[in-house]
Amino acid sequence: MLPPRLWLWIGLGLLGLILLGVILQAFNQLLWQLSYWLPAWLVGPLLLVLVVALGLAFAQLGWPWLQAWRRRSSQGPRKLPEEVTIPSNRREAAQRNLEAIDRTLERVRDAVERQALEAERLRMQAELERGDLHIVIFGSGSAGKTSLIRALLRQLVGQVGAAMGSTTETQRYRLRLQGLARAVVLEDTPGILEGGMAGQQREELARRQASRADLLLLVVDGDLRASEMAVFETLAQLGKRLLLVLNKCDLRGEAEEQRLLQLLRRRCGDRLAAQDVVPVSAAPQSVPMPGGRPLQPPPEVEALLRRIVTVLHADGEELIADNLLLQCRELGAASRELLDQQRRRDAEAIVDRYGWIGAGVIAVTPLPGLDLLAAAAVNAQMVVEIGRLYGVNLNRATAQDLALSVGRTLAGLGLVKGGVSLLSTALSLSLPTLLAGRALQAVSGAWLTRVAGRSFITYFRQDQDWGDGGLPEVLQREYDLHRREGALRRFLEAALTRVVEPLQRQGRLPPRPEGRTPGPPGEEAGGDPAGPTR
Repeated sequence: MLPPRLWLWIGLGLLGLILLGVILQAFNQLLWQLSYWLPAWLVGPLLLVLVVALGLAFAQLGWPWLQAWRRRSSQGPRKLPEEVTIPSNRREAAQRNLEAIDRTLERVRDAVERQALEAERLRMQAELERGDLHIVIFGSGSAGKTSLIRALLRQLVGQVGAAMGSTTETQRYRLRLQGLARAVVLEDTPGILEGGMAGQQREELARRQASRADLLLLVVDGDLRASEMAVFETLAQLGKRLLLVLNKCDLRGEAEEQRLLQLLRRRCGDRLAAQDVVPVSAAPQSVPMPGGRPLQPPPEVEALLRRIVTVLHADGEELIADNLLLQCRELGAASRELLDQQRRRDAEAIVDRYGWIGAGVIAVTPLPGLDLLAAAAVNAQMVVEIGRLYGVNLNRATAQDLALSVGRTLAGLGLVKGGVSLLSTALSLSLPTLLAGRALQAVSGAWLTRVAGRSFITYFRQDQDWGDGGLPEVLQREYDLHRREGALRRFLEAALTRVVEPLQRQGRLPPRPEGRTPGPPGEEAGGDPAGPTR
């Protein structure tokens, strides 16, 4: 049995033969008719003219298709970029994210912001290659963080019993735990839940350090209060492995300790496993001894050490990789936001440029009707340039269709007439003779171009999507933003310099009355605003 593909080729061949027979039959019939009606010497030249005309017609129709086919053929089979291949592990994913961040930063022009992100990127590259596990101790100033670190390190690393808020900077300590090939770095953070500006700054520093940790230890000395519960929720949402440490267990009996542990485990719910809530006594109180020196019990942190070793031994590599991947994503988001801000500034400059170009054209050759202004408000070349800025290559026809759809929507929503009325009221404060003249049309064209152009920026920023509300909602939002008193006043000041005064210098407009500048409706000329634009 013949394969289906061969049957397809046979069918196409038969169809080609049939078409060739029909063409030859039509040509033969045409030749016979011409020979019957025309002299023999005229039949040949006339047939040649008809064949050339048909050839030119087919060439005109088939040339664009042939060009597109040649471009596709020259490009060859499309290869998937290396970045879309699935990473084999989290470290490879983090490395690829760093490479993507490098490509993004290459397009950022702001030197100061780019250097800050590059420094953070270098730090993360070093973290990717490092061999230490970072544990950050987090908690309120009175929970006993410093005492816990001292107990873990078996040496004095800070003042025990210091006043709340005495730790103002993060401190790092390096140690080795039995059974772990990697060293462990403990970081003591400033206390949280403190009042005043200094306390808020220390809390922000502590949160920033916590976001870079491989493992978090949240130290409490009792039940989770509302403020501590909020901190716990924030830390749990970071996506890091978290241990909840109940300190000062020596101050309560065994029954009270078990009750508190059960209560904390219930409060943590499914965010923490039961074994991740660990009791310790970092600095037990001394026991008075009759006739002698008080007895100082040793710290009770063995349960916490065993849990830390178990977690790091089982998941240490994954914790490092997860932490780096999370930081890479945050840095990538920051770099993309920086690039987006740069693109937005460039796109707004494009919109402003085309707005004033359009105003100049209208001032020289005013439009016969305001309805046409909606279609003239958006220039197709402006759409092409904004799209290219966001990595979208639009052809002229597509850009024109997009521009016309925005123009029709502007007119359909009544924003064209509303904008012209708004601007004519503002201009009438100083230019009463120009309500239907060139200045009003030119300024209105520039203003509507700005409204439409900012809408296009939103469209391309959202990956060529107008959003849930569609094009009308985007245009209405931009219209409302641009008719606000401050934005409208700034636009009118620019319009006075760019449009009205050049027309006056050319003698096409009467001079502007002295001491009066155009402003939003409700604002006295040259004075303070009387109220917001309505």
